[in-house]
Amino acid sequence: MSTYKRVNYRDIDPVSGGMHFLREPLDSERVGVTVTRCEPNWNSRPHDHTENGHEEIYVLIEGSATVVVDGESVDMESGDAIWIPPEATRQIRNDDEESAFVLVSAPVSIEPADGNAEWSTDGFIG
Repeated sequence: MSTYKRVNYRDIDPVSGGMHFLREPLDSERVGVTVTRCEPNWNSRPHDHTENGHEEIYVLIEGSATVVVDGESVDMESGDAIWIPPEATRQIRNDDEESAFVLVSAPVSIEPADGNAEWSTDGFIG
């Protein structure tokens, strides 16, 4: 039995004009991953994740775009990443060229009461 699941985002039907949601096809229980291909002048709807407690990281992998966070416009270029807390309103606004994002979301981590949380920041432990 395999311990991993592989999908290609191009095989997932897009929602809202270009958002390929991968959490369900990958059977992920805690992490959401979305590949978003934004056509010129495309805008996502403003939203937040207060109800589900999901923080998000947007990584712009192609083009340039603006992410509006709580009314503040953040200009982004290829390679930029932005972290957004659950309660912040966010919206992607694309300019006159195509852009592509990888969006990662997960519930906010809760540290143990004793404060002894261990995190591996590079994927390797040891």
